[in-house]
Amino acid sequence: MRVIVVDDSMLIRDGLSRLLEDAGVTVAHRLAEASVLEAVVGADSPDAVIIDIRMPPTFTDEGLRAAERIRDRYPAVGVLVLSQHVEPGYALRLVEDYPQGTGYLLKDRVSDIAVLVDALDRVTRGELVIDPVLVARLVGRRRRDDPVDRLSERELEVLSLVAEGLSNEAIAQRLFIGERTVESHIARMLHKLGISDDGGVHRRVLAVLAYLRHSG
Repeated sequence: MRVIVVDDSMLIRDGLSRLLEDAGVTVAHRLAEASVLEAVVGADSPDAVIIDIRMPPTFTDEGLRAAERIRDRYPAVGVLVLSQHVEPGYALRLVEDYPQGTGYLLKDRVSDIAVLVDALDRVTRGELVIDPVLVARLVGRRRRDDPVDRLSERELEVLSLVAEGLSNEAIAQRLFIGERTVESHIARMLHKLGISDDGGVHRRVLAVLAYLRHSG
């Protein structure tokens, strides 16, 4: 796997790169500015890009906007955005516009190289990855007339794991239940959320969107 690491902090940029290289991942480029990312990706197609949300010059959402441009122009390139803090608004924006091949992780998590490599592997396969800390932060928060309130405790638990990007098999292992039981929970959950069974491939993503909006 070949990746590009983008972070204005040399310490974080080089630290991430070293962790990745030690795990057998090729770091093709280490960039300090989001503004040059598109040109580098266009010249040397990587498998994925890792980029901080807050980049110079304003340290607001430059990294996120650069990630969105990559997803628009180079849909085969997975994008993993990193954040120092839990920011549901940014996560929701990313998921709504780019529900495949993208991920959102907190920087505290990427020191665990297994977590980082797993996230990269999943976004390069076109999956959606959301940090479980963000998912956990959203549990229990309520809005009036929120369809998520209709879910049972177990269905909400399953949905939280779906939001983390886990497969049915992985959810079954995590909850110590059968895979068919997971399928039944998901079917009921989708029905309660008003997500029709139309054969589309994005039903789980729509469920995740409902869950993120649940944060209010």
